[in-house]
Amino acid sequence: MPTPATAATTAVPPAREAAPAGPGEHAGKHPGEPGVTDPDLLADPVGGYGRLREQGPIVRGRGADGAPVWLVTRHDDVRELLRDQRFVNSPAPVPGRPAEGAGCTGTPEARQAPGDAGRPLLPGSLPDNDRPAHTRLRRPAARALSARRLQALRPRVERIAEELLDALPGHAVGGAVDLVEHYAYPLSTGVLAELVGVPEADRGLWRDWGAEQAAGRADAATAALAGRLRELAARRRAEPVDDLVSALLRPDETAGGGAAGAACGAAAGGGRISDEEVAGLVLALVAAGLGPTADLIANGAAALLGHPAERARLDADPALWPRAVEELVRWCGPVQLTGPRWATEDLTFRDTRIRRGEAVQLVLVAANFDPRRHPHPERLDLTREPAGPGEQQVAFGHGIHSCLGAGLARQEAEVALAALLRRHPGLALAVPPEQLERVPLPEGRRLRHLPVRLGRTG
Repeated sequence: MPTPATAATTAVPPAREAAPAGPGEHAGKHPGEPGVTDPDLLADPVGGYGRLREQGPIVRGRGADGAPVWLVTRHDDVRELLRDQRFVNSPAPVPGRPAEGAGCTGTPEARQAPGDAGRPLLPGSLPDNDRPAHTRLRRPAARALSARRLQALRPRVERIAEELLDALPGHAVGGAVDLVEHYAYPLSTGVLAELVGVPEADRGLWRDWGAEQAAGRADAATAALAGRLRELAARRRAEPVDDLVSALLRPDETAGGGAAGAACGAAAGGGRISDEEVAGLVLALVAAGLGPTADLIANGAAALLGHPAERARLDADPALWPRAVEELVRWCGPVQLTGPRWATEDLTFRDTRIRRGEAVQLVLVAANFDPRRHPHPERLDLTREPAGPGEQQVAFGHGIHSCLGAGLARQEAEVALAALLRRHPGLALAVPPEQLERVPLPEGRRLRHLPVRLGRTG
């Protein structure tokens, strides 16, 4: 993987104050302004954004659609703005900003149906909501993804991993197996189906949707899945079981359940959560959790195969796995850029004037490689200690929009990678590391394929 020391330099003018574009307008492109879809940033996000980080804390650039945006790259600044309530994820409440295409750190498929001109597919998407709706929706989602529920799910995650590993040799072509297609994505899809409580009859549709997500063409499959989730929410309201959908529908247990729980929910934002909102929440959670978690597994496997000394540490001390996963999330995490967040008022941040209605994007990959926070950030070190209070990386966000599925993603990555290396101690890349092809995504780090040779088995 390229590091800041290995990539070419791009000159960027100092960022202070820029005249904002009018409502719905895109400012003209300036040659010195970095764009998140620029080839050099797509090819080497660690190096490219690292140079921007060292030129200033906030840089004027262009978003994926060419619209002007402020890019924030330093660790402490990113954490601060993630919890700054003067910025919102949805532009709807910002005067002069269109309501369409609300900024979201999840996948487009979770937000829009094909041809709907930016209309949210379902109303329960957490990234598309801000307070107070966000509070009302996040509470049942956090309860449904509690540590207790994840611990109960772990044996099923382990079973799914073992079943996929049993089948891996049968997928070999020319002696090589693609871990993206035959392990990372099927595992993430299967775990989410277990968590949600997808009926066996719908598992085929679920697997198809997972495959379409992996291929980047999930619009039609997402629309079909949304319909099934609405039906499932209605069934679970009438006959609850022990699954995610039923947990989302349950009254707030922290308030004692029943009428008290309903009253607490109403106080947090009003009314019970609807079947439509439950379906939207589930779709947003699984869409945000499927691809990034699968990508973390694939990226982590590639990183460990490329660093045999670090892999040997895990072989010698399996208790190191939780810390190792945290370092892998920092070093090769799947999400490298948040969606746009809009300023609701004129403000000054790090001597830069940001006007109401202007957007910022927080560059998580630059923050996670910030030497002010992480000594020798280019080094993969599975024994790395947190560099201060709180998380040692910001890949899962921070504040009210922190990733609710972070615990599940960590658990899946640990189970998947530990089982893979235990079952196949002779595992090796089937191609040189520089030949691994990445999907050119501004917001994420995704391997198109990860061909490996299984070698001897454990």
